[in-house]
Amino acid sequence: MAGRRHVFISHHHADDEHVTKLTDSLSRKGYEIRNSSIRAKPANKERLAKGLVSDKAIERLLRIKMRWASTVIVLIGKETHARRWVNWEIQKAHELGKRIIGVFTRGGTKADIPPAFEKYGSDLVAWNPDAVIDAVEGNANIDFKKPDGSTREPVHSPSTSRC
Repeated sequence: MAGRRHVFISHHHADDEHVTKLTDSLSRKGYEIRNSSIRAKPANKERLAKGLVSDKAIERLLRIKMRWASTVIVLIGKETHARRWVNWEIQKAHELGKRIIGVFTRGGTKADIPPAFEKYGSDLVAWNPDAVIDAVEGNANIDFKKPDGSTREPVHSPSTSRC
């Protein structure tokens, strides 16, 4: 199951380690993910915390990074639902016509799903490399999943297409 996809991984920066774990686990399956998401270095985190970077600058950078990707993967962890930028990224992905895949991190629950994902998500899967690959590829018959991998009902019918 080899392939290469350009994705944007939306995540709470406290979950940076999960971005690496996800791309590594997919790589072990022979699937190359080219991730355009932003991973803030310590110096940039400090600048952000001090308010030295404007929202407009962040939005511009995120739009540029997201346009390059065919799919947006949202890592759903314990704090994801409360993260303003994650919801903004999901909304923007929808506006850009991107597939939006939710992936529960270990410890993530259905209560952690961002409101924008409930509205615009294409697929929702547990932390399982095969399920993530199927979702990114847009394979049919993928049910929305709960964190434990059991099936849950989607909130809506997605209206995006795979590029």
